[in-house]
Amino acid sequence: MDGGLRVASGRDSTERRRTDHGAGPNRHTWRVEAGRRRILVTGATGKVGQAFIRRTLAADVGPLAGLTVRALCHNRVLDAAPRLEVVRGSIAERDVVDEAMDGVTHVLHLATSKETPETVMDVAVKGLFWLLEAARESATFQQLVLVGGDASVGHFFYPRDVPLTEEHPHRAYPGCYALSKVLEEVMVEQAGIQYDLNVCCLRAPWIMEMDDFRYQLSFGEDVFGGPRWRDLVGAERADAYVADRTVPVMLDPGGLPVKRNFVHVEDLVDAVAAALDNPAARRETFNVCMDEPVDYGELAAYLAETRGLPSVRIPTPYHSVWLDNAKAKLVLGWRPRHDLARLVEESWTYDRAPDDPRVVWYPG
Repeated sequence: MDGGLRVASGRDSTERRRTDHGAGPNRHTWRVEAGRRRILVTGATGKVGQAFIRRTLAADVGPLAGLTVRALCHNRVLDAAPRLEVVRGSIAERDVVDEAMDGVTHVLHLATSKETPETVMDVAVKGLFWLLEAARESATFQQLVLVGGDASVGHFFYPRDVPLTEEHPHRAYPGCYALSKVLEEVMVEQAGIQYDLNVCCLRAPWIMEMDDFRYQLSFGEDVFGGPRWRDLVGAERADAYVADRTVPVMLDPGGLPVKRNFVHVEDLVDAVAAALDNPAARRETFNVCMDEPVDYGELAAYLAETRGLPSVRIPTPYHSVWLDNAKAKLVLGWRPRHDLARLVEESWTYDRAPDDPRVVWYPG
């Protein structure tokens, strides 16, 4: 659901002015008004990008008011609109990044690649490097905000005895995605040290919107994310669970319900707004998540009480993790609005329109 943002594919909706200078024949510059705040959003057609752009274009007060958005799009494209400029191209190409950064004051870096080894380093390392290079050479740049991920500290792959704060070391789990999250955070941190850039990392766990939270519990082929529950129990049992609306209770190796971290996309956008132009965010990392992780046992009990849904305990190799958001609350004055009950209620009551099918744009 685009909430008023028009997403196109296969065409370039960019409105630009051609010039002769720059890195190549396709280089463009933009008409930039002195003093105007302009934010480049990479990964603009993803769930966070669209939520942020919607909120920004609607804002008439607060830190998002008056911002002009420049969306860097690749496979899917937004239509240009008042206060919404669009550049199409790959973040791995320096000319594309230089064009997108022309006259920009702020950057919200969301572009990422999941478990796709063929592209992950082009996006996570090369693309981010070009952004940081353009930022340090820019006369207008003021701040870069990276939305990172808790994959950089291991997600639920490793046992933990204490809540995870921003002081815990990086610890990627197997696969290229988690490694890319570590590299992103390190690159942003080091650019701040090397060139005194105003950078900030908002480290988010699994980001939910619409009916995502309901579908992450599905035993069907329509499951959102992982684990793929039907692979753990077999197709026959999975089909039976789908039929009677059974929900899984993820268990750790000791047989206890797993506690897993989530954040709603609107809470994450609140955190971005809290970090923008905030001196306290300079060269800092913040965990941005719900106040408490979701306990799969408590989740099953809530769904049984409110909707009469049965549950089944599923052993897994995963572990409970408590991501500590105290720093973001103290330093940024940010507060998450979603708890377990609100996450469930919004997801289970979400009415998806016939022309708004669930689409997973990435593997993993």
